[in-house]
Amino acid sequence: MSYNILLVEDEAGIAEGIMDYMKESEITFTWAADGDEALALVYEHEYDLALLDVMLPGADGFEICRSIRAKSYVPIIFLTARGREEDRLYGYDLGCDDYVVKPFSMAELQAKIQSFLRRSKGLWTKNQVIQVGDIKMYPDRLLVEAAGEEVRLAPKEYAMLKYLMEHKGMIATRDDMLVRLWGYDYDGGDRVVDNHVKKLRKALGDSGKLVKTVFAKGYRME
Repeated sequence: MSYNILLVEDEAGIAEGIMDYMKESEITFTWAADGDEALALVYEHEYDLALLDVMLPGADGFEICRSIRAKSYVPIIFLTARGREEDRLYGYDLGCDDYVVKPFSMAELQAKIQSFLRRSKGLWTKNQVIQVGDIKMYPDRLLVEAAGEEVRLAPKEYAMLKYLMEHKGMIATRDDMLVRLWGYDYDGGDRVVDNHVKKLRKALGDSGKLVKTVFAKGYRME
């Protein structure tokens, strides 16, 4: 079986070293040298695993991780020189599967990649459906349907809806959604969450009533 891996790394020497070391394996790499290019690839294609640097021109690795997690559960490995505990914890909180600090062993990295690919084989299936009420989401196709009609959502509204649907019945606080969808370094107010919820409800039409407001706390789907 062949696998397609997204490699996001702005240092050409590291990226070429990884691809050269694993050239005999059944892996095809798609290399992006900056974050904005990587985001475009994430929205247009599917990958079996992602290797992400954190510090990048354009969008950083954390933002790319959030975008991947908004559509799939494929393994994500951070490759970065940022080895502080808070960076690691933040990466895991966003949904990464491993955090490899530079410099690293190529043999160990290859072993990790192969282990994750074997482990994830068959766990993420196409046509997976997440459903709450009459809202259905198909993560592998970035498709949302409400009352049987396709709904067009902007990336932030899509990610917000997916998070709420995956945590059906649980309260999602404004602070939690700010961190998960905008990042720790976002310096705006929490009103941005309310504004996006308003847009989400409008896009969902009558089905928007499934997104409940929890007074003074946040939102919940039920």
